[in-house]
Parts: sequence; structure tokens; C-alpha cells
Amino acid sequence: MSHAVLDVLCVGHASYDLIFQVPHHPAADEKSVADGFLGCGGGPAANAAVTVNRAGGVAAFAGYLGNDLFGQRHLAELTEAGVHTDWVVRGDHPTPLSAILVKPDGRRALVNYKGETRPLPVDSIDFSHCRPQAILFDGHEPHISPALCLWAKGLGIPTVLDAGSLHPGTETLQGLVDHLVCSEKFALQATGIAAPEQALEALLQRAPVVVITLGERGLLWARRGDGRGSLGAYPVAEVDTTGAGDAFHGAYALCVAEGRDWDYTLRYASATAALACAALGARPAIPRRADTEALMAKQEPQGALG
Repeated sequence: MSHAVLDVLCVGHASYDLIFQVPHHPAADEKSVADGFLGCGGGPAANAAVTVNRAGGVAAFAGYLGNDLFGQRHLAELTEAGVHTDWVVRGDHPTPLSAILVKPDGRRALVNYKGETRPLPVDSIDFSHCRPQAILFDGHEPHISPALCLWAKGLGIPTVLDAGSLHPGTETLQGLVDHLVCSEKFALQATGIAAPEQALEALLQRAPVVVITLGERGLLWARRGDGRGSLGAYPVAEVDTTGAGDAFHGAYALCVAEGRDWDYTLRYASATAALACAALGARPAIPRRADTEALMAKQEPQGALG
């Protein structure tokens, strides 16, 4: 069997998202009516895989989808997007569901339900015929990810962690990956340091490249032996921020796979995330490369720190 040629292998969580546009966050015992609704696939690693393909790359998703209706719909979406699904495990436990309430300012509240679904056991996926140019982990498959990360490093395949929050998966992987790309929330949880600039220094002891995303305030970055810096955010009219971080990580991982220079990598990932906020739902809003590069050519990031 020949090796599958991939730009990015995305390992982790897939869900099905039920997204409701609401005029305000419902109060206790309040009935409210949604202004809009969308059902689509979601999950950090799965959204990142679609991001890679929308940008003209070749991605695979490795993780779990149930044999239920939501799993079938999500698998069909991935296939339609051109994402390789050879490393998807199906089973009788439910596909994780997320109910998302999106307010008029684009902010959202999310409730995830996994039922009896558990992370995949060690050795449940055979990656021996997979040779990606980069691997992106979201930490939600904590049993299969550490060994895969070490295997990749042995082959010289760069690894990226999407660390949205601190949990067993991200806690383990933060010290194994080449690129620790995390939220401000994770930086605080993982270091106990409230100031992101100081948390950056602490995290740099754990990974050789660290990026802390700060939402509309942009990002901070540091590379061992190669300086530190910041980048502002591309201004867009926010409709729904769901999946913006997933799009950032997918775009970032693709740039790593392609060997892009550092400035382009940060700007491309930031512009991709900005455009991902411009429509309802994570999947429909993921931009194509031409649209992202058009935004980069037209506008400069704003609000850089330092």
C-alpha cells in the first residue's frame, strides 16, 4: 500500500453543530425565538481539515464519528470538501453534538454533548501509510495523539497543537509539539500567569514556537532564538465567531506544511480567522485562499501589541 500524500493530518474532535441566531442570551425560564438556524459539521480538527482544503491544500481528518444521522451527515460534508477520511473511526456511540447560540455581536455560547462517547483507544488507527507535511492536534484524542506526535518528530514531520483550553490532551501535547498555538485562556490556565506577555515566556520553555491568540486584539508570538513579536487582527464585521480559532489553526498548519515564511504564516492565519467570522456557522464561513489573500492585500492588521 502506498503512502497517502497529504499536506496536513488533523487529529482530534468532530461534532455536529446546531447553530441558532438569537437576539439576546435567553434569561432563566425564558422562551426565545431564533432569527436563524444552521446545522453543519464542526469540531476543531475537523474544521481545520476543511480549512486546509478550502485553501487549496490536501487534508485528512483522523477521529471519531458515530454511525448515527449526525455522523453520516458530517462524513458526507468532509468527503464533499475533499478531506481524506481513511482515518475516521465509526462506532455506535453518538456523534458529539454542539448547540450554539450566536448573539447579534457575533459572540456565542456553546453546549457540547458527548454522551457515552469516549476518546479512541491507543492503536485504534493505523497511521503507517500516512505521510503528511504537518500534523495538527487539538488534544481531544489524548490516547492516540502523544505516540503519533513522537512518531512524527522521528520522521521530521512538524507538529502543531491547537490548545483552546487546558485538559489532559493539551496538557500532555504542549511539551511534545513543535508549534504550541494556544488561546489566551489556555495560556492563563497552563501557566497561572494573567499577563499574556509573561505567559508567552513561560510557554516558550515547553515548545520551541509559541503563538498566543488574543481574538480581536491579535496575537503574540515567540520562537526560541529568533525573537518575539505581535500582530494585530484584521478588522471584519463579526457575524459569528464560531470556528474562527479552528480556521486559524488549519491555515497556520497549512503554511507550516508549505514551508511559508513566518510573516506570511501569521498574516494568512489571522486573515483566515477574520473571514471565518463573517458568516453564520464555522463551515460556511471558512474562506478560500484567494479571498484570504485579497483581504491581506487590501488591509493591514490593526491593534498590534508592543
